[in-house]
Amino acid sequence: MISVRGLPASPLAAAAVFHADVLPGLLRGTQTAPLTLHFAAADHTHRAWRAAVVAELARAMAPRRVNALAGGGAAQIAAATAYIAAAPGVTGQLLQLGGEGGGDVLEQR
Repeated sequence: MISVRGLPASPLAAAAVFHADVLPGLLRGTQTAPLTLHFAAADHTHRAWRAAVVAELARAMAPRRVNALAGGGAAQIAAATAYIAAAPGVTGQLLQLGGEGGGDVLEQR
């Protein structure tokens, strides 16, 4: 999993920094193992650009699976990571975890 941290609070600025600083490294990668990104919690204004990035990365890197998680605590991240690993048909998805627009669906109990 790659943690994406330190992005600006503004969605437009965050998308610009991601595309300039993070995306080139991801596209240079030659690995075939599934890729999961983890974004810090953010409000709903970040969902569109994050979802678009993950969907396009999944298309560009196919057959490598690419998904992303956003927010969540350690237990939610572990549960979502296990779910993705056990679901080989899931790719190009942004799973919102925790209290920032997500629910308890992926929370381990």
